[in-house]
Amino acid sequence: QVQVVESGGDLVQAGGSLRLSCVVSGGSITGDLFAISVLGWHRQAPGKQREPVASISGSTTTYTDSVKGRFAVSRDKSKKTVYLEMNNLKPEDTATYYCRYNQYWGQGTQVTVSS
Repeated sequence: QVQVVESGGDLVQAGGSLRLSCVVSGGSITGDLFAISVLGWHRQAPGKQREPVASISGSTTTYTDSVKGRFAVSRDKSKKTVYLEMNNLKPEDTATYYCRYNQYWGQGTQVTVSS
């Protein structure tokens, strides 16, 4: 059974930084498989639909326009962990952030940015 667990959410002031982590475990996931898999970060703000934020496929990263230049996604295959480094946070970044590995989703971690 594959498990996806996010952590790192917190309350921060505008302009601050956070690093979210997402650990993938279980199933038959090897480090090499993890290294080539597509992993995504999504977020959902209250009253809004869940939206993609960033993804990593192999060494290729993609970002939604609103976070380009501020967020960075990376992975550590030895730890089967994907990270989302978030800098210069804005109040509009406030949301629950979810990690996705194939069809598996984590439970989310809350990020709140105060103005």
